[in-house]
Amino acid sequence: MTGRPTRPSARLLLCDPDGRLLLFRFTPPDRAPFWCTPGGALDPGEDFPDAARRELLEEVGLIAEPGPVVAVRHATFVSLEGVEVDAEEQYFLVHAPDDRVDPSRHTALERRVMQSWRWWTPETLAACTEAYFPVDLIPLWTGLVGAQPLETLS
Repeated sequence: MTGRPTRPSARLLLCDPDGRLLLFRFTPPDRAPFWCTPGGALDPGEDFPDAARRELLEEVGLIAEPGPVVAVRHATFVSLEGVEVDAEEQYFLVHAPDDRVDPSRHTALERRVMQSWRWWTPETLAACTEAYFPVDLIPLWTGLVGAQPLETLS
């Protein structure tokens, strides 16, 4: 046991019709900026798919079924609240109907530290000079190219 709190999280590999991947840029005051997939910690009583649906709506403004888990990652990091956590991150592949992002449901914390986003190709992400997570995102993502699109419920 590490003594660190656990943080189960649902993460979204959200691709637009052109196959680009959505990442948000985080700019916390205590560390260098970094890019990350949409998603976040489970709320009390939620399971991973419920959290994936909620995060997709809150962060992107999209109502969609997340489908099956396509990857699981375990990581230790300092949360945006400054707490060192042991995270279990379950990743869901979602195909968006377009590249719109509606930030109107972002929390106050997200509005402070997650002010921009971008749709990436594997080539543009490989050329990125800022950190992105998970560190194996490019092979994870490109390994899923060609996966069947999941139904969007808009």
